[in-house]
Amino acid sequence: MEPKKTTPLDKAALERISTFRYQLRRFLRFSEDASRSAGITMLQYQVLLHTQGFAGREWASIGELADRLQAQPHGVVALVTRCEQAGLVRRLENKEDRRLVEVHLTAKGRRCLDRLAVQHQAQLGALAAVIEAARAGAK
Repeated sequence: MEPKKTTPLDKAALERISTFRYQLRRFLRFSEDASRSAGITMLQYQVLLHTQGFAGREWASIGELADRLQAQPHGVVALVTRCEQAGLVRRLENKEDRRLVEVHLTAKGRRCLDRLAVQHQAQLGALAAVIEAARAGAK
């Protein structure tokens, strides 16, 4: 099978992609700095955030966190352990499936998440504008 031929992007498209990547990196750097200022790592912040990312419940499983973080489950177990030691989360056995471990926020974890999420919300607006501009140019 012959490889599919692609058309090179024009200069304006490359500029939009470059701007998007730059703004995305700025957002990630902001998140790293904000998390560090709150006394946690960016990955710990993401664990806190992703425990709240599933509709209808206030927890996430290790597997779900691994998927959201795009990480291996054994690495997420270690990360959750560090979060647990810091008093940010607690693990609970699922009542319906005892093999499933639920990761829940503690009161301390909730306060930390709330502070950081508010800071991130303002930054998301700027990133959303860049994404919208990139989409508009791609049409």
